[in-house]
Amino acid sequence: MNAVAVNPRKREVVLIDHPAPEISAGTEVKFRTLEVGICGTDREICRFDYGDPPIGDDHLVLGHEGLGEVTEVGSDVHRIKPGDLVVPMVRRPCHHSHCVPCRKDRSDFCMTGDFVERGIKQYHGFMTEYVVDHEQYLCVVPPALRDVAILMEPLTVAEKALIQIWQIQKRLDWECPVVEGKAPGHCRQAVVLGAGPIGILGAMALKVAGFQTTVYSRSKVPNLKSELVESFGVRYISSESTSPEELARMLGNIDVVYEGVGGAKVSFDVLKVLGLNGIFVFTGIPGFPLPHITVDGELIMRNMVLKNQVALGTVNAGRDAFEAAIHDLGIFMQRWPGTVRSLITGRFGLKDARGLLLGAATGIKNVLDVA
Repeated sequence: MNAVAVNPRKREVVLIDHPAPEISAGTEVKFRTLEVGICGTDREICRFDYGDPPIGDDHLVLGHEGLGEVTEVGSDVHRIKPGDLVVPMVRRPCHHSHCVPCRKDRSDFCMTGDFVERGIKQYHGFMTEYVVDHEQYLCVVPPALRDVAILMEPLTVAEKALIQIWQIQKRLDWECPVVEGKAPGHCRQAVVLGAGPIGILGAMALKVAGFQTTVYSRSKVPNLKSELVESFGVRYISSESTSPEELARMLGNIDVVYEGVGGAKVSFDVLKVLGLNGIFVFTGIPGFPLPHITVDGELIMRNMVLKNQVALGTVNAGRDAFEAAIHDLGIFMQRWPGTVRSLITGRFGLKDARGLLLGAATGIKNVLDVA
């Protein structure tokens, strides 16, 4: 069957003939790949910044944002049936018995670093026609979400961040007063850095959670992304027109910063204006070569101590975040169906993958239509 793969040794990105998988265990599920999303991680792997083939292979099949239709299930599969739509999780646990998170199905918090990730690290991904995976790593998607379900994996980044934010802020009485018709975060101010898929989906999730949300991104208004952001009731402010200090004066105490831009300079500039008891969430991974930046470390350290601030990094996601993404994507489609659909700016065939992965980034979310 066809598959899109990288060969790090030969430094090439190619369409290959890959062996078709078959079920070999009772807990396995076979699905036909319908769509695969392309993201910055895929492009970085194709620049050979990272990405490791499975042991014994010279190539790695790409793709970690997948959507499939189940064609066959093993004898011990009970939650999933043929015909179901599924979104697969990305990370798989390490083999170490002492890694408590992995042994408790929380490989997104693996303590050894020896996890594997589909389409990224030592495990073939989803840019191929058929995939076999274990039932425990597949999330069933309602048919009503079929045309936007490919957005689920990037949305889990925000969902995992929100889960951690609420857990961390149990350290104080942080929830807003109960007001009928308003979500728990209605009295809190959130800033999203970046207006790519991670940023826009994060802004939607924060909006649904009730936060007064602002997207802070580079391009001056008006532009396509600013119009998309404003279409679901979130303010867009350009970093070219407004400094972080001006942003803080406009918004007041910034309770949450959700970074979705992958750039260190703007992130640390905004970290300087994080508010009292605030949380800064890093989600982006700067690409190579890593730029050298100047950081006002003394001020940041002083603020973090005196203002009880928290900075955390979050990567990948567990089942709780995937389930939250299914729930919230349904809400997004009820409230802003046109906006959600417009995040997918292009659908292409597998034969177009190489150009999309190696060429200049365009649009918001490009998707490979594999079916």
